[in-house]
Amino acid sequence: MTAASNSNSWVVHKFGGTSVANADCFRSVARLLHDQPEQRQAVVVSAMGGMTNSLLALVSAAESAAGDTEAGLAAIRDRYAATAGELLPDERARAALLDVFERELGETRDILNAVALVGSAAQRSRDIVAGYGEIWSTRMLAAYLKQERETDPLKRHISWVDTREILIIEHGELGPAVLWDRSRQLVDEKFPQDEQSIAVITGFIATDNAGLPTTLGRNGSDFSASIMGALLDARSITIWTDVSGVMSADPNRVPEAAVIPELTYNEAMELAYFGAKVIHPQTMSPAVLKDIPIYIKNTFHPEDAGSMISATANSGPTIKGITTVQNVALVNLEGTGMIGVPGTADRLFGALRNAGISVILISQASSEHSICFAVPGHMAEPVGAVVRQAFAVELEQNQIQRVDIRPNCSIIAVVGDGMAGVPGIASRFFSTLANAGINIRAIAQGSSERNISAVIDADVATRALRAAHAGFYLSTETLSMGLIGPGNVGATLIAQMADQISHLKKDFNVDFRVRGIATSSRMLLAERSVDLNKWREALESQGEPLDWQRFETHVNAEHLPHAVIVDCTASDEVSGRYTGWFEAGIHVVTANKKAQSGPLSYYEKLRSSRRAKNAHFLYESSCGAGLPIIQTLRDLKETGDEIVSIEGIFSGTLAYLFNVFDGSTEFSAIVRTARDNGYTEPDPRDDLSGTDVARKLIILARELGMQLELHDIEIESLVPTELEQGSIDDFLNRLSKYDAAMLERYKSAQANDKVLRYVGSLYSNGKATVRLESLPRDHSFAHINLTDNIVRFVSGRYSDNPLVVQGPGAGPDVTAAGVFADLLRLSRYLGAPG
Repeated sequence: MTAASNSNSWVVHKFGGTSVANADCFRSVARLLHDQPEQRQAVVVSAMGGMTNSLLALVSAAESAAGDTEAGLAAIRDRYAATAGELLPDERARAALLDVFERELGETRDILNAVALVGSAAQRSRDIVAGYGEIWSTRMLAAYLKQERETDPLKRHISWVDTREILIIEHGELGPAVLWDRSRQLVDEKFPQDEQSIAVITGFIATDNAGLPTTLGRNGSDFSASIMGALLDARSITIWTDVSGVMSADPNRVPEAAVIPELTYNEAMELAYFGAKVIHPQTMSPAVLKDIPIYIKNTFHPEDAGSMISATANSGPTIKGITTVQNVALVNLEGTGMIGVPGTADRLFGALRNAGISVILISQASSEHSICFAVPGHMAEPVGAVVRQAFAVELEQNQIQRVDIRPNCSIIAVVGDGMAGVPGIASRFFSTLANAGINIRAIAQGSSERNISAVIDADVATRALRAAHAGFYLSTETLSMGLIGPGNVGATLIAQMADQISHLKKDFNVDFRVRGIATSSRMLLAERSVDLNKWREALESQGEPLDWQRFETHVNAEHLPHAVIVDCTASDEVSGRYTGWFEAGIHVVTANKKAQSGPLSYYEKLRSSRRAKNAHFLYESSCGAGLPIIQTLRDLKETGDEIVSIEGIFSGTLAYLFNVFDGSTEFSAIVRTARDNGYTEPDPRDDLSGTDVARKLIILARELGMQLELHDIEIESLVPTELEQGSIDDFLNRLSKYDAAMLERYKSAQANDKVLRYVGSLYSNGKATVRLESLPRDHSFAHINLTDNIVRFVSGRYSDNPLVVQGPGAGPDVTAAGVFADLLRLSRYLGAPG
């Protein structure tokens, strides 16, 4: 049976407590109702915000001391009278409303006094007292609507409906159940029949089968709205609340969460059960019975489209929402005596049922060796006793070996009808959590494939929620980033990111948040992200002394799924911290060569700590600025090619020097000019020594599995021995003494029709050299641009015609671009779309 489609059928509106919290809210509700085009509106209203809690607090106070209730009653009277005073200027209408209120407030006092005499409140007493909240708020709204009827374009008749006169229920194990036939008969007899009508209806309250007042329990007003929709064969039900619809995740924990435009009843019930606070699963059952669409809309922003819940929803994302259940305990019952024994699960869950312990999730392997289940966290202690008592004999006889209880867990669930029959959803879900460094303790999925749930530690629940939300493209893939070394390369990288960051977020779903910038002595931390266009000013005005532990903790925030530190320094101290960052689950992207080319023992420690925590370590720019040298080598190796040799000009600085040096200008003058133009390190000896090239060879050698150290490489330094020490200026001034020797080498090469090039070579037998070589003019290294790097791979596949990678190898632009490319590669590894 489907909802009525008659143009003059009823529509149901339900307003929660926040929608009628004060006089201004009542006015907003009235305007909203007047703006609705439907001629017949059934308006279910909750108690004024906080009123139900205040009334129940009075009952609790009466159970302990009757004198505590008078102040609470006075506060309720003052609030109600003040609201009536603001809304109803007509003294007669206001007096009529307050007279009834005072009489019922007196009845409330009498009940509280009775409770105080016996020191305990029966459930019926609680129901009567709590139910007055809805009675008072609906009377207030009905009175105000009557007063404002002239402002209603349709001049709809206003009536007040007490659901205790039309809604009959009985309480059972599964909660309140509507007696539909009796209730429908009463609705036919007593509900307003006007063609143009606004019927203001009390939510939450009803009458039981014995004719006594009762309530529908918490969330009862939503349930009332759904029940009234079914009883009236309503065209639709709209739940007005303080949010703009059903969200794809908790917006307090996932700021990028968005409203789900359409979802099915089943999707909504799954999300609601797993913590979505907009609507309760029980609320929907009467609407589902009559196929009535439910709309979730925002009282304070009625122009927002909201969410529609119906039997079928238009196609949308495969995953509609991701949610969590907090404060869960995971219980594991394990033993060899359980294998193949019928009735074990029945005994277990029967014992839990008898103890009143609700089971949230169940997981069992096909081996039947163990049963794992989750219960609310506050049940962690009693559940252990119940299970151990139920299997006391088996525990004593060692047929069951263990009853383990793990408190402080959470359940994360992905929900969507579109998951059914789609391969790879579980894989993406679990790999997304793994990429965020989150361990899964238990897994459950029903045969409907509408929900996949995983139990995780509570302290990583927010990180998991954000990671999964981004992993299914419901929000951006967010990386919390800390940058160390905002010098030439670092500052250029920041400028490149500032130009691209909005484009990456919009078109590629990647959100790089630079939340920390550090120099050798100071740091700048930002809660969300540093303004990349004003970072220098912020570092100057808001920076603080560098504290490595605070920097790491801030970047590796629990509420963000991924953290990466970008090292744009050449510092041994910074590279020495990589293992600690890996152990904390932080990814590292670096242009710094020190860690990968340092002592072999530290390199091995880097690899093991990275693997242990599933952290990523990207350092392409440490070998060839923006050139794909390391990736090319890995591709050759991983596809089974055999590397014979790797030769190259690995220094853009030295490429420049020997491209320019033609004998007409002294070599020392070319070095000084290169330094002045920023083509060399601040101390040119760092380039001329050949150590930088040797480090790059070590990195490549270790990629091939060779265990080379720096001392294993034959290095020809271009720094004269007596100039290795002393100031930079002293070196530059005295270098001219050696110009003649360099000129002689140039002339010797020229005489043999060769050119000078500073080459690093690595051979499959482990030999490695770095030296100035004379190469034929037809050699590929002889024809390069000023600062090009060029690398030649000779392999089994590329023997006669070596594979060559060539391009700019010096300068902050290309190096920063290489680091940026590694960051984008990292984002793809973590789940961002390619």
